[in-house]
Amino acid sequence: MDEKTLQKSGGCMCGAVRFETTGEPSAVFHCHCHSCRKHTGAPMATLGVFKADQVKFSGDERGIHRSAPGVGRAFCANCGTPLSWETAHNTFGLVCALHVSTFDDPDTLIPSAHSFYPERIPWFDAADNLPRYEGFVIGGALVRHGPAIEDLPG
Repeated sequence: MDEKTLQKSGGCMCGAVRFETTGEPSAVFHCHCHSCRKHTGAPMATLGVFKADQVKFSGDERGIHRSAPGVGRAFCANCGTPLSWETAHNTFGLVCALHVSTFDDPDTLIPSAHSFYPERIPWFDAADNLPRYEGFVIGGALVRHGPAIEDLPG
């Protein structure tokens, strides 16, 4: 594959903030943590994790909310679109986890797991057989494979 094939682009809803990634993500996963749910307003967030030097932003400057020590959550200051979760990871260095739905072609970023599964909203579960981890996908304890259908109401 040439470098052009490994480039992906995306941005916010209004188009003021754009980004381009180079190379493949180190992980793509669904996150059920309380912070990701609050940041997106959704029952879970789906993220593609890239090393920070694989991501280039353009257009308007992103707003950054410091949601925890060492963690920034970027968004478009114009339209409010959540864009990323950024931190220094002990294995990968500086990382930029981009919300998959902000990519122009999100179909190419296929999740392989769920993180922070015990924090999920009890009435929500995804109908897939992916592994579900207690914390982060990398280094986290495996909770189960597949949904906990018996926990769903009605």
